[in-house]
Amino acid sequence: MEYRYLGRSGLKVSTLTMGTMTFGGSEKVGHTEQADATRQIDMCLDAGINLLDTANVYNAGVSEEMIGVALAENGRRNRTLVATKVRFKMGDGPNQIGLSRHHIIEQCKASLRRLKTDVIDLYQVHEWDGMTPIEETMEALDTLVRHGHVRYIGCSNFSGWHISKALAAARERQGERFVSQQIHYTLHSREAEYELVPISQDQGLGILIWSPLAGGLLSGKYRRDGGPDSGRHVGGFREPPVYDWERLYNIIDTIVAIAEGRGVSGAQVALAWLLGRPGVTSVIIGGRSDAQFKDNLAAAELKLSAEERARLDAVSQPPLLYPYWHQSFTAQDRLGKIDLDLIGPYAEDFKRG
Repeated sequence: MEYRYLGRSGLKVSTLTMGTMTFGGSEKVGHTEQADATRQIDMCLDAGINLLDTANVYNAGVSEEMIGVALAENGRRNRTLVATKVRFKMGDGPNQIGLSRHHIIEQCKASLRRLKTDVIDLYQVHEWDGMTPIEETMEALDTLVRHGHVRYIGCSNFSGWHISKALAAARERQGERFVSQQIHYTLHSREAEYELVPISQDQGLGILIWSPLAGGLLSGKYRRDGGPDSGRHVGGFREPPVYDWERLYNIIDTIVAIAEGRGVSGAQVALAWLLGRPGVTSVIIGGRSDAQFKDNLAAAELKLSAEERARLDAVSQPPLLYPYWHQSFTAQDRLGKIDLDLIGPYAEDFKRG
């Protein structure tokens, strides 16, 4: 297992992170009971994973509770970094949602109790809250760090300008800044390359990837001629939205062809592609079963060739949006490395155009 620094922090995390949304869940997302959860945590720890990711909203706190039970035994907590999140509705009252000082501090204390720990290693705001001043949110997070309840802070599902506002608010009061963001980014969904990946590279944020297999769509099990009888998308799961099924199946066809040529699963190919993308720190893996975790863990050792990467890049490349296509026409003499990570692959297209 490889370990990478989380943003500009001195914290090293494994390139694979264990996701725990199925812990105590429903059949729609996968229902993992305590004994199975503890065994799967051991599988991941034994493979070198050192970061577990959860959220207070996952199954109304049950996921955190199950992690707390597992980590309280056999010294597991000493081997594990724990990341959780706050933002979504956790009760019926008007202040049981959002990123106010009230909700953040109340929910941090509740997460600490459920996780049976003294400190949360990475506390992430789970989604933007446009009704709370970002200065209030960042001050509350800073307070938690200064009081020793939280070690590092991060965000998830923010836009580029949201992150800019948050970092500016932290800088203005010399408070704690985000060390990471957790985003959706896959071979099918590469929108993050327009703004979120560049701002992470520029501002020194680590990137954690949620749902790297698009809820199983990129595992190789879903094909033009059919798919599995069970799974998230069979039950109507809508993340991520699919606007062009033909494009998705073209991506899946390429994944499967490379996987068959290497004698590995499609899931391993999709995960390995992400691990080699600019700015990516760690990819969050999950599973309904031990077999799924075992298969995903093997992606840490899979190294794709330059030719395989080129095939995957080409079949999944999104259109170059404004202002980037304009920059590709008029700013090629003044583009930096971060600019070129995005615009560079399109250079030949614009020369021909």
